Amino acid sequence: MKQQELDPARTSAPVDPVDERLPLGRLGALGLQHVLVMYAGAIAVPLIVGRALQLSPEQVTMLISADLFCCGLVTLIQSLGMTRYFGIRLPVMMGVTFAAVGPMVAIANGLPGVDGARAIFGAGIGAGVLALLLAPAMSRMLRFFPPVVTGTIILVIGITLMRVGVGWAMGGPDSAARAVDVPTLVTMVDQLKADAAASAAPLAAKLPGPIPTLANPNYGALDNLAIATFVLLFIVFTVRYARGFLCNISVLLGIVAGCAVAYSMGKMNFAKVAGAKWFELVTPFAFGTPTFDIVMILTLTVVMIVVMIESAGMFLALSEMTGTKVDQQKLAAGLRTDGLGTLIGGIFNTFPHTSFSQNVGLVAVTGVKSRWVCVAGGVIMIVLGMLPKLAALVEAIPQFVLGGAGLVMFGMVAAAGIRILNRVDFRTNRFNLYIVALSIGFGLIPLVAPHWAQQMAHSLHPLLESGILLTAVAAVVLNVFFNGSGTKEAEGQEEGHLSHA
Repeated sequence: MKQQELDPARTSAPVDPVDERLPLGRLGALGLQHVLVMYAGAIAVPLIVGRALQLSPEQVTMLISADLFCCGLVTLIQSLGMTRYFGIRLPVMMGVTFAAVGPMVAIANGLPGVDGARAIFGAGIGAGVLALLLAPAMSRMLRFFPPVVTGTIILVIGITLMRVGVGWAMGGPDSAARAVDVPTLVTMVDQLKADAAASAAPLAAKLPGPIPTLANPNYGALDNLAIATFVLLFIVFTVRYARGFLCNISVLLGIVAGCAVAYSMGKMNFAKVAGAKWFELVTPFAFGTPTFDIVMILTLTVVMIVVMIESAGMFLALSEMTGTKVDQQKLAAGLRTDGLGTLIGGIFNTFPHTSFSQNVGLVAVTGVKSRWVCVAGGVIMIVLGMLPKLAALVEAIPQFVLGGAGLVMFGMVAAAGIRILNRVDFRTNRFNLYIVALSIGFGLIPLVAPHWAQQMAHSLHPLLESGILLTAVAAVVLNVFFNGSGTKEAEGQEEGHLSHA
């Protein structure tokens, strides 16, 4: 009898951690944790583009609601899966990409108002369709990503994200990203016109000095840094001494504790929550029928190629963290979802979407590999998109509170890259040292010199300002140059996955 009772247990297959379905309460808490980590980045793009388009506050609010709704919808497609053609079925949160901000602001400056919004949405729809067609070709590059390449890319992803975390902890943008002092700039231009009229000379092509900017007075404020440090220490102590579920939601607990401290110090308020609506339905084409311009579409398509290369690196990072192999078919399904998300974004009045790298760090910190956590996060984002009052409540969280959590998470991404590089053969193959060294060097150029490409064509900036893209291109090219490509690299990738599993 006992033998019969044991046999079913022996024959039942263990559940893959990626497919594990946690209790509903835990899913909600872990999903909310993912949402809080990405929320600031998710609403930043519609705020920037909405202001560049000179839209009314009500229209900007509409952009934010549409953005949150689409983030949730595309996250469900990516994590849950939709047929075998869409969704990588890993713990991935989707959000609006910052890589498209430059081209979209350029469109807004040339065509402000609702017409500019319709042009941006049309360009997104066109770029999304082209990205869908390009995704299978992009996925065929998987054999060019052995551990020496993926480890380097993941390391640079973590280092690049640290800049985001430090910016959050400091309470705003640094001196290299200050806001433009518009009144002073207008005065300078008027003076140039007056001087040209007085001397009967042609108007100068350049300003007499650098563009005037406004410093951020709260940048690096000691009280903000103290709260960020408190959040960081809270997470570290929770990870060290807590057990089980409490350890898994250490980041969420740290953010809540940081919010309590910020509120007690008068640095957090809920004024926007009181003024927000309870319900707002997100409808397609709310700004009217999109307009299509081939140049704008091709510009955003270039951005989408950059985005898909970065997404491939993030998918490989998650593959390493979860022990789940990503083959060409799964990679193509994940990259197609980037294109589909951009297409859906254009239909629902928002912008190009990509996999959010911030949330990769959260997977590393918590150790929770279940994709159903991100499915729960996607549902929460959809609810936030239709309930502006709840969205405003989440928005009230100060950036410096998120900064303490960001330093932990993004450092964990870099550590995951180091762990992958640890199994690369540096002893008998000295070429691998050059691959890693030069690729990291190229990836750090935009980080240490943000304006290094200012003398180059503006159309190249989306390519040159992405440290992750520069690292990926350099690592792949150098690996092919030194080690070649083909079966050996594919076998090395396979061995890496097996050893991790």
